[in-house]
Amino acid sequence: MTMTSANPPAPSGLGWLAFAALTVGCWGLYGVFLHSGQAAMSDPVNGRYKAFLWVGLAYFLTAVLAPLALLLARGASWDYPLKGIGWSLVAGILGAAGALGVLLAFGAKGTPAVVMSIVFAGAPVVNAIYSLAQHPPEGGWSKLPLPFVLGIVLAAAGGCLVTLYKPTPARAGPAIGSAHSGNTPAGPGLATGSPGESSALRKP
Repeated sequence: MTMTSANPPAPSGLGWLAFAALTVGCWGLYGVFLHSGQAAMSDPVNGRYKAFLWVGLAYFLTAVLAPLALLLARGASWDYPLKGIGWSLVAGILGAAGALGVLLAFGAKGTPAVVMSIVFAGAPVVNAIYSLAQHPPEGGWSKLPLPFVLGIVLAAAGGCLVTLYKPTPARAGPAIGSAHSGNTPAGPGLATGSPGESSALRKP
């Protein structure tokens, strides 16, 4: 009697790389659009929570309705083991809590470039440490490859460098009204209503 693996064999090729690139693009723009949504709410006090509400609606559309349609189309069974449900709920809570943390960081005057750089530099470190704790390497932690350890250190250092040496935003330009006050292409006399203006108008 042969035993089969619970997981199907991974397909060959680089199709997975395309999906990974899709995730990189979506998550790379996530913080920028989230910050724009918060600012567009025009509510300095509760704007972040209003934006988070609509983020939740987007999660419902993409993470509830979309997989539900796929399951119905594929004729999948409705057998859900409790262990699978529990871990999936924990993953969803972590994802939502992370999105809320990003919004709170924006509300505390963090910029998307700095906040998301810290997130994407720190998340792989946390993932690596947790994965190693769950599945220790063969021979113990002392057998970890040096490039792997160096990659974790560089990721953490990158987040620190981005935080410490973030670029200074450009200064806002002068207001349009102030840029044209008291001086127009027709000359200062016409702009200020000086006697030169009235005398010029009286000439035949």
